[in-house]
Amino acid sequence: MSEPLDAVDTKILDLIQHDAALSVAEIADRVGLSSSPCWRRIKRLEDSGIIQRRVTILDRDKLGLGFEVYCTVKLSLPTKDNLTAFETAIGKLPEVVQCATVTGSADYELRIVTRDMHAFDDFLREKILGLGLVSNIESRIVIRSVKNTTAAPLGLISAYVSPQG
Repeated sequence: MSEPLDAVDTKILDLIQHDAALSVAEIADRVGLSSSPCWRRIKRLEDSGIIQRRVTILDRDKLGLGFEVYCTVKLSLPTKDNLTAFETAIGKLPEVVQCATVTGSADYELRIVTRDMHAFDDFLREKILGLGLVSNIESRIVIRSVKNTTAAPLGLISAYVSPQG
């Protein structure tokens, strides 16, 4: 981003990340701007890639998708081609809601959401092990989610935010 973030930008980001349904007029009112300058700031934040997209968060339990598992995955042979093949395949699996390359003895950490234990077992056998790339999987079933947020900790960037606004 060519312009540094200021306190107003940070307020806008905080509002949007907690409620993407807010109108520009509502955001403008809350940050003390008129609609046009507020819209220009939001557009700049989108164009710079800071705002990647706006989403609606669904209640997975109410949808019957309350079974959540974290899996560490070790590939049989972590070559560049195998890493690329695994990541491409994972990108196409809707059950995998998060995938990260990690340090340590595993290659990946997956967060998987599905209906129940049987659906998870089918998923592992058919979709993950069926790739023929995996040597080890360790699964941890989520008993209760203590904190689950998509909000970036904007307070941590305050040292980098210009006070003007």
